[in-house]
Amino acid sequence: MRALSVFVAVLLLVVPVAGTTSPAAAVSESPAVVEAPDSLALDPVGPSADGPVDPSSPQTGPSQIDESNLTFRTLSAPADADPRRGSGFRGANLGPALSFSVADAGAAVETEAVVDRIENAETSTERQRLILAALSRVERDEVSLHSRQSEAFRAHASGNLSDREFLDELVRISATAREYDRRLEAIDALAEETDGFSSPTRLDELQVALQVYEGPVRDIALSTARGDRSAVEIHVASTPNSVTMAMIVDGEYVRETFRNDRWDRGGGAISNDEAINATTVAYPETAALREPDAFGAGAVQRITIPHEYGLLRAFVSGGTEQVFVEHQRIDLDAFPDTERSSETGDGFNVTVERSYAGGPVTVTVLDEETGDPAPDVTVTKSVGDGDSRTIGTTNADGVVRTLSPAESYRITVVDEPRVVVVDDLRPIATPRPVDDE
Repeated sequence: MRALSVFVAVLLLVVPVAGTTSPAAAVSESPAVVEAPDSLALDPVGPSADGPVDPSSPQTGPSQIDESNLTFRTLSAPADADPRRGSGFRGANLGPALSFSVADAGAAVETEAVVDRIENAETSTERQRLILAALSRVERDEVSLHSRQSEAFRAHASGNLSDREFLDELVRISATAREYDRRLEAIDALAEETDGFSSPTRLDELQVALQVYEGPVRDIALSTARGDRSAVEIHVASTPNSVTMAMIVDGEYVRETFRNDRWDRGGGAISNDEAINATTVAYPETAALREPDAFGAGAVQRITIPHEYGLLRAFVSGGTEQVFVEHQRIDLDAFPDTERSSETGDGFNVTVERSYAGGPVTVTVLDEETGDPAPDVTVTKSVGDGDSRTIGTTNADGVVRTLSPAESYRITVVDEPRVVVVDDLRPIATPRPVDDE
C-alpha cells in the first residue's frame, strides 16, 4: 500500500525532480538541490577539505590571469565530427510532463519496495543479502541507462529522433538516474543501521557514476515541460557518441556536453589529484581563477570550479584521464568569447557580439544620435536562406540575446519604418579544452 500511495502522489502532483545528491558519505555535507523553478541552480558543489564551496561566492584576492585574455574552453563534439544540430524553443507540454512523472513514479515505487523488503528482513544475514542484491540491481540499471542514452545519441544523430523527442528521452534518463541516486542513499542508510555491516565502497562509486546522466540543461528542460518556467530556446548538437545542449536563462549561459568517446567504462580508478590535474591541463584559464575541488570514487571523479564568472563542473574518467562530461554556467555580462560586428543606419547603431556555434549572441541597439539604449525594439534572426524569426525585443539597456547558429546568419532590427540589417554573420571557433584541440 505504501508503494501504491507513492505512485499516485507522484503522478497526480507532477512533482519536479529534486537536484543532484553527492555520494552517500557526503550527503549530509552537500545536500543542495534545484529547489525553485524560477531560479537557475546547478548540481551541488561537492565538499572539500574545508567544507562545501559556495558557487555564488566570488574569488577572494586578485585573479591569477589577465582578464583581457580570459576564455572559457568548452567541450564539444569531436573535432572531426559533423554533428546534427537543431535549435528551438521548448515550452510547457503536458504529454512529456506526464510521461516524466510516470517514469519517476515507477522508479520511486521500486525504491519503496526495496526499502520495505530490507526493513522487513527477519535476520541480519538476510538484511545484508537484500542490501547487496539491491545494490547489484542498481548497477545493472546504470548499464541500461548508459545503453539507452547511447542509443538516443545514435538515433538523433541519424535523424531518427526529432530534437524534442531526443531531449525528452535525455530528461527521462536524468530523472531515472536521480531516483536511483536516492535509492542508493536509502540503501546506504539501511546498511549503516545493520549490525556488523557497512556500505560497500562500490555504492559511492556507483552514486558518482549516476550523476553523469544529470545536468543543468536537462533540469531546466524538465521545468519548462512542466510549465514551471517560461519557454526557453535550446541548442542541441549530437553525433553517434556525443551530445551538447545549451541555453540562455536568467542572465547566464548554461551548457552541458557528454562525450562517450572520452569515457572508458572499464577503466581503473583515478585519484582526486589525477582528476584535478587532468582538468587543470584541459581548462587552464578557468582553473587559474579558483582552485578546483575534487569529489568522487573509483573510475569517475567530479571536479568543480566555482569562479567569479560562473561555474565549471567536469567528470573525469579513469582510463582516459579525460573530461567526458562538462557542465558550464557563465555570466552573460562577462562572457569573453565573442567577436563584434556593427552596422549603423536608420537612426540605430547595432552591435552583434558573435560567439561559437551554440554559444550566446548579444545584440545591442543604441540610438545613433544620442548613443542611448533603444528599448522595446524588435530583433529577428534568419539562418542561411531561412525565414526571419523574432528572437525578442530589446530591454532597457537596448540588449537582446539569442544562441548562435552553426552557419551564416543575419540579424535584423525592426522599428517600423526603420530597419537595420547586420548580414553575413558567422560563428567563431569554439575554444576547446587543450586536450581536445
